[in-house]
Amino acid sequence: MEIELPAEDDPRRLEVRAWFDAHPNPTPRQLVDAGYVVPHWPLPYGLDAEPELQLIIDDEMRRAGVSRPINPIGIGHCGPILVALANDEQKGKYLWPMLTGEDLWCQLFSEPGAGSDLANLSTRAERDGDVYIVNGQKIWTSLAERAKFGILIARTDINAPKHVGISYFIIPMDLEGIEVRPIRNMTGGGGFNEVFFTDVRVPAENLIGEEHRGWGMAKTTLANERVSLSTGGGLQWGHGPSANDLVALVRDRGGAPNAVLRQRLVDAFIEGEILRYHKLRLISAQVNKQPGPDASLRKALADPHGKKVFNLSKDLMGAYGMLGAGPDLEAEWHQWAGGFLFSPALTVGGGTSQVLRNIIGERLLGLPHDADVEAGKTWAETRGNVTARA
Repeated sequence: MEIELPAEDDPRRLEVRAWFDAHPNPTPRQLVDAGYVVPHWPLPYGLDAEPELQLIIDDEMRRAGVSRPINPIGIGHCGPILVALANDEQKGKYLWPMLTGEDLWCQLFSEPGAGSDLANLSTRAERDGDVYIVNGQKIWTSLAERAKFGILIARTDINAPKHVGISYFIIPMDLEGIEVRPIRNMTGGGGFNEVFFTDVRVPAENLIGEEHRGWGMAKTTLANERVSLSTGGGLQWGHGPSANDLVALVRDRGGAPNAVLRQRLVDAFIEGEILRYHKLRLISAQVNKQPGPDASLRKALADPHGKKVFNLSKDLMGAYGMLGAGPDLEAEWHQWAGGFLFSPALTVGGGTSQVLRNIIGERLLGLPHDADVEAGKTWAETRGNVTARA
């Protein structure tokens, strides 16, 4: 496996560098038109870029101090589904403002009674002429308070097996009957929301793909999410500080105070390096394929690592660790204090550790599937079984 980036004189690198030299402060639209926002996507949105070119573009963007438009759920989770399965009118309407970051997106999947067993969802979408009438509730919806559009999965056939009677919709978030309620987390911020649908009239033209066949698209969206939540070097789903940053901070402050903390720091650094090489191996192997169970494997490895490093950072703070992230905490520790409070969410959001292990067991190791799925039970039968067991 090649783990070094292409050389400084590589023609592809020179071409990308010349573009950034000519566009030192590119607009989002210029980045989109150059194909640099999603280089792995097909033309005209991306460049059909092979992994090496993707890494070159990322490297040259860092060198130029340029960032992509921020639209993590739209670009990272929903966009690939629209590229693959939306009709031409839908692509023209939604993809370009998604890529420029003008239209933020959210993902309306999880429900209070169907988190780990997502296919057991109860939100209904009933066809009524040219619209679907949607009723139900979603939860843990990031960016719902600001999003212009959302991707919704809802049950359209209660008599079908639970993985079959589900459809996939684009939802304008300003439709009448949609209520968004923020959920505060223990970091003091928001970001998560409950979303309620009461007789919401969704145009039938907003259906993506075939009616009742949305579960496959939902699984691909979740795989995209797990890829985006596990990329980069940051400990918070690819963002924020890394184990290397913690090592540098401790080194600059004179080292760890005792042998036990030094050993834990070394372990964290080694684990971070293993994950970095694992990421490069996956990039080398994928070559623009759709994300599969390897995305779950990487997330299952990366998120416990994040929790471990943030817990270590709290211990390294010593007495300062009791101050939370308030004004009395030394500035360089602020991100670590906030990360520590956020870290329990790492192994829950985007697929719990238990769900990821099920996927790894079934799809990578070939272990048996869920018994209800094998029996082909309908959604109504499965809901009845869940109620009876409760």
